This record gives sequence, C-alpha cells and structure tokens, in this order.
Amino acid sequence: MYIDTNVMENNEIRKFDCSRGCVVERNEEGELHCDYRMGCCKLEVYDWLPGVRQELYKDYFEVRFKNTRKGIYRNTSGQTIKTGDLVIVEANSGHDLGIVTLEGPVVSRQMRCKKINPDTMELKKIYRKAKLFDIEKWQEAIAREHETMIRSRQIAAELGLEMKIGDVEFQGDGTKAIFYYIADGRVDFRELIKVFAEEFHIRIEMKQIGARQEAGLIGGLGVCGRELCCSNYISSFQSITTAAARTQDLSLNPQKLAGQCGKLKCCLNYETAAYMDAQSRIPRVANPLELEDGLAYLMKTDILKETMYFSYDQSSFANLYALKASEVREIIRMNRNGVKPESLKSDPEPAAPEFVTAVGDDSITRFDETRKKRRNGKNRSKGNGNGPARDGARGQRDNSVREKQGGKRERRPDRQNQPKNNKE
Repeated sequence: MYIDTNVMENNEIRKFDCSRGCVVERNEEGELHCDYRMGCCKLEVYDWLPGVRQELYKDYFEVRFKNTRKGIYRNTSGQTIKTGDLVIVEANSGHDLGIVTLEGPVVSRQMRCKKINPDTMELKKIYRKAKLFDIEKWQEAIAREHETMIRSRQIAAELGLEMKIGDVEFQGDGTKAIFYYIADGRVDFRELIKVFAEEFHIRIEMKQIGARQEAGLIGGLGVCGRELCCSNYISSFQSITTAAARTQDLSLNPQKLAGQCGKLKCCLNYETAAYMDAQSRIPRVANPLELEDGLAYLMKTDILKETMYFSYDQSSFANLYALKASEVREIIRMNRNGVKPESLKSDPEPAAPEFVTAVGDDSITRFDETRKKRRNGKNRSKGNGNGPARDGARGQRDNSVREKQGGKRERRPDRQNQPKNNKE
C-alpha cells in the first residue's frame, strides 16, 4: 500500500510502498526506478556485519515480498547480487519478483533460527536480476491488488461464506494471486475459487491466517507508541492466557489487555518469567502476622522488589510498614513456633520531605491589591441631613456609634467641619 506520493520539481513522481519496502520513481523520460528503502519493511533484520563475506553462505540471500512474506533463496545466476537488488526468483508456478534485503553471515544465523539446512533442504533459486520490463509488469500487478481485494470481498459475501479476506498479493509475473483470509471455522471455498478464476483470470491460492497475523500484515502502532511487535519482529506466535496478567498483578480489564487484533497482547509474555521467578521467593501469607502489639495484615506486594506491605488496620492503607520477603518468611516461622516478634512500629519511620515553595513562605494573596477605606468627611457631613437618603442613613449610624463610644471621638467632627467653615 502506498503511504505517500510526492510530485518532484522535475516532474518526477515518487511513491513509497511500505508494504514491500521500496520507493518507486518515474522520471521525465518515463523510465521506472525502484529502490530498496531500508527500515520500511516488516520483520526487518538488521545486518550488523555489513561488508563481511563468508564463503560457505556467499550464494544465499534473503528475498522479501509483500508485508511479512520472505524467504531464503540460492543464487544460481552467476551474477553479482547485493542488498537492495530486485531479482527474479523461482515460484511454484511461474516466477516472482522480490527485493534482496540480507546477505553475508547474518543469513546463516537466520537459517539456523528458522531451522533451514541447505544440505537436506532444497532451496528455491534466484534466476537473475530484474529488468525494466519485469519491474513494469510487477507494478501493473500491484496496481490490481486493492481493486481485486474489494471485489473478492463482495463475491464472498454474495456466496454467504463466513470469512474475511484481509489482503491480496499478486505474484511478480501477474499470473497468480494469494488471498489471505480469516475464518473462525472451516470454510468450503471450492465454489469461491471457481468464481475468482472466472472473474480475475488468474491462478488462485487461498491462505488462512489468524487475527495476530492479520495485524502484522496491516501494521500500526501500539499503545506504547512503538511499532506493533507482530509487524516488527515476531514470526511465531505463542498462546497467551490471562494467567500471564494475573502473575504480573495486572488489572483484568479487556480493553487494556487486548491489542489491535482483539486478542491478548503479545507483550504480556515478555516479563512473565521474571515475575514467576520473583514470586517463587515471596512467601504465601494466608493469615495475618502475630506481633507483640497486635495483628499485621498484608495489604499489597511489590513483586519485583520482593517487598510486602503490612498494616495494623485491615481497612486502611494509611500506615503501611514495608518488610522484605525474607523477613516475612522468618516471622511466619516464629509464629509457627509460638513466638511473637517485636512491633513493626519500633522501627524508625523515614521522615517525609517537607514541601517548600520556590518563593518561600509568602502568602498566595500577596499579589492581590489591598483596598483602602476612603474616609471623606465632606460626604459624611452631608449624610447628617443634607445628602441623599443613603448618605443620611449612614450618617445616623455614625452618630449612634459616637454616642455609644462616649467622648472618645468628640473632637473628630470639629476637624471635619473646620475646612467647611473656612470655605464659608
């Protein structure tokens, strides 16, 4: 599938085909060029020994096709082949076109990993390097894939077959296509193959895959932000159960434990062995620990740190006391012998660091503007009978306050009235 298309300034059209890991470019003269794009392939193997030759495996190469399909081929053409070359290889019927993605000693390690023995197994051959005519025909076959997949889904639905066609891959010579489908049970697609052959005029191969394999074919990003493991490097899928989640003390939430394929995430098995090894050293606490000052209840366990947290209050997580797994095992042994160890409270509790603001102990309201009360004697004098009703009411309240206070503020009205007499 093409993920991007850019029109260059010199009228060249460049297309990025991430399903096959290549860049297709056509220049002004109409010539077609196809280059290998390293890092854009699914199940890519990094060549950490570039340029190193090995005579025993010098004629063996890894050839990649669409998505996760690739294989080891033997060069019988006599031509010098290197990584990135487009080659014509042997197929069950006709020939196919692929990209050489690995050479040298790393190929021998891949053969041992896949249990391929060249002495006992006959490998398919590399005929020659691909020519311009081969590349043109290959691109024409690729252009038919999407339309063929949509039409094949319609035909399967018309026949009432309970199956989902996930992808279609054409062979390099355009005479054969592989239909990848998903089905829960057995599907009788003999009639479907006949209809496909009449509709598309090619040889048909049906290949059933699982939900995890479909996610690897499509690709994508996981919740961790990285490329899907089934698309990046996993080629053999192991069974995954909820026991792996229970071992790691994970919440059994289907939405968090399921991947894009709808099955349990493959990464649940990555750390299961480490958790099982740590749990083998953690004692099983069936009853509360008997101490001198009461019973201590197990509240939670940190499996990887091998630390267990106890509390004297079974319903509270406020005051927790951490004990190593070895210490808990010793206390259990003492309780079986009728001995009660000392209180957990005797151990000094670590002092929590106090929070100190970056600006010191200033009040958070220090930036607020203080409102000063404005005392205007002129308005207050008008409130004694000459001003509005509101000011008059305020003046009556002020007079009543002065009467209650006695002679403490007898001279204040004289100061306020003195400027008024001067103006008069």
